[in-house]
Amino acid sequence: MEPAPLKRNLGLGLLTMYGIGVMVGAGIYVLVGAVAAEAGIWAPMAFVLAGIVAAPSALSYAELSSRIPEASGEAAYVEKGLNSHLLAVLIGLAIVLAGTVSAAAVLRGGVGYLLSLIDIPATWAIIGFGVALTLVAVAGVLESLALVALFTIIEVLGLATVIWAGFTAPPVAEFTDLPSIYWPGVAGAAALAFFAFIGFEDMVNMAEEARDPTRTVPRAILIALVVTTALYAMVSLAAIRAVPVDELAGSDRPLVLVWEAAFLMSPAMLGAIAVVAALNGVLAQIIMAARVLFGLGRREKRLSIFYRAHPRFGTPVLATVLLGLGVVAAALALPVSDLAEVTSTVLLIVFAVVNVALIALKRKDPKAPFRTANWVPWLGLIAALLALGASFLTSGAG
Repeated sequence: MEPAPLKRNLGLGLLTMYGIGVMVGAGIYVLVGAVAAEAGIWAPMAFVLAGIVAAPSALSYAELSSRIPEASGEAAYVEKGLNSHLLAVLIGLAIVLAGTVSAAAVLRGGVGYLLSLIDIPATWAIIGFGVALTLVAVAGVLESLALVALFTIIEVLGLATVIWAGFTAPPVAEFTDLPSIYWPGVAGAAALAFFAFIGFEDMVNMAEEARDPTRTVPRAILIALVVTTALYAMVSLAAIRAVPVDELAGSDRPLVLVWEAAFLMSPAMLGAIAVVAALNGVLAQIIMAARVLFGLGRREKRLSIFYRAHPRFGTPVLATVLLGLGVVAAALALPVSDLAEVTSTVLLIVFAVVNVALIALKRKDPKAPFRTANWVPWLGLIAALLALGASFLTSGAG
């Protein structure tokens, strides 16, 4: 008997909010300082450049999601494009691993912000949040993404407050007397900022729960990428306008400095928003990775136990619970900061392989519901390989 299908409840609005939530995430609260350390006063240019570099791969994912609207996303694209079942399963498992580790890193970071606000044991906070978010993911995709959308609105409002603070505070001397552009610094910062845009690949795994997926998913990916690029550029512009670059670069909470440049009140509210951002990132990753396991269960007999959706909730319950447990265990036990670098490397390799798969699919069949130019996946492949090289050089230098 065919297992119960996933429920098609998602429209353009919820899916777009999911994508923005994943891409903005908790990283914005620390990444601005790291990018400013490399690019200096030209940090906003680095973010815009990174968005442009990410765009070809986002377009490739948009076309692939219209060609093959399946929950297993990248695994399905690789199997159909490159005719390799083994590589497809490995790519799918890599995405599941990356999602688990990424969620664990964000959960740990969010609990860190929480502990600066209230005094509770970190272990119980990690377990409590992990279990609660897993139960939300089990309850239904509509309920899960409605919560993601709410969290995303809170995040964006928080960032809007930071932008307002940055533009109302007195400008620092560096901003009024701009130095010349140091292009190697901007290029290095753009490679770093590229990781801020990782997230659009999660959206394709929601295709089996989207209404009219061949239209909805590509549009949601592109809208989310444009909105996220604008947000990052505006936040970084507000930051370098209000706070000296050296202070931004030396802080692990750079947006708090922007807040304090304009407001006398405590930055506790910003800390609370950072906790919400973290919870959003964790929930989004659990939802995504569970869908990949569900899709892999359809393609691989040894994983078929995961190809089951609950008849009432319409969610892959077993996969979701397993992912939730994995996230909690990793957040409690593993050196997540190191594994976060591995996550970025894994995803860039996946980007490269997926672009190659689209190149092959275009040769087999040029027609698609959403079609990009033939040079787009080639550009996406080159961008992924360059970013991969830059990440290896950065980790080697570190």
